[in-house]
Amino acid sequence: MKHDILSMSLFELETLIVSLGEPKFRAKQIYSWLLKGVWGERMSNVPGKIIEKLNEVGEIRLPKIARRLDSKLDGTKKYLFELIDGECIESVFMKYEHGNTLCISSQVGCRMGCKFCASTLNGRVRDLTPSEMLGQIIVAQADTGERISNVVMMGIGEPLDNYDNTIKFLRLVSSDEGLNIGLRHISVSTCGIVDKIDALADEGLPITLSISLHAYDDETRGSIMPINKRYGVDELLSACERYFNKTGRRISFEYTLIADKNDTIEGAIALARVLKKYISSTPHVNLIPLNEVKETSLSTSKNVNRFKEKLISLGINATVRRRLGSDINASCGQLRRQSQKENI
Repeated sequence: MKHDILSMSLFELETLIVSLGEPKFRAKQIYSWLLKGVWGERMSNVPGKIIEKLNEVGEIRLPKIARRLDSKLDGTKKYLFELIDGECIESVFMKYEHGNTLCISSQVGCRMGCKFCASTLNGRVRDLTPSEMLGQIIVAQADTGERISNVVMMGIGEPLDNYDNTIKFLRLVSSDEGLNIGLRHISVSTCGIVDKIDALADEGLPITLSISLHAYDDETRGSIMPINKRYGVDELLSACERYFNKTGRRISFEYTLIADKNDTIEGAIALARVLKKYISSTPHVNLIPLNEVKETSLSTSKNVNRFKEKLISLGINATVRRRLGSDINASCGQLRRQSQKENI
């Protein structure tokens, strides 16, 4: 197995460089080029012999842009990235007043089985390495010519199902020697793997944790999210409260509104009640209009604003996620799914 060079910290790369009989300072030069998406002869201040040595013992796993869709409405860009083994993932570049955000993938496919998500239709193929997560940012920055200041791990895959690689990615992307994206500008979304939420609380990483809740009781949540059969609503929300008590970081709850499933006024009342039961801080619910997937029978709710206003009246901070890139179908999983069909 060759070394995955981009998954290394600067210290680890320095150790490798020295083991090859080269001076340690070369590692910092190489690291700087890699963060720009540059490898090989274009690294103008790195001798060719060092590049040859690294090619013998290591490899660079930067993704390639297989396809890019550009929104004519708001500047959103949706990337289909091809990985070193030919597998594909998606990332979405979004422009906001507070800076540029990239939504990245953490796995090729997903095994969580959420009924409303295109990413999970063919299951999980494999985990992404730290370099493959980092590479999505590096390549998107090089392609757009713009700095990415915010990262959301809400693309294809379940980040906490790829726990060790996710943690190393978070440390790499936020390091002073690396892309230096502050952890407070990074959001990690999970469908609710309770033991990993508890582990994450001990990591000392001031990220924003987002919980894909999407329902207010076990019956409703279990019908759309198989993970709920392992970790029920009560157990999940108890873990969220433990996380807040340990880290002091408030959690955001994602709630996709599905017609005739979880979007009634009674549902809003039940959601407010269960959040107040377990969450001592003021809960924030991010309401998400469903992006319809052809392979499912689920439909977009028409009660989004009514649901939001009811939550607010019950003392819950609720907002509706702004839909960017609606003309390019910017929700994750669908471009990869289309690519798979075209290659059958």
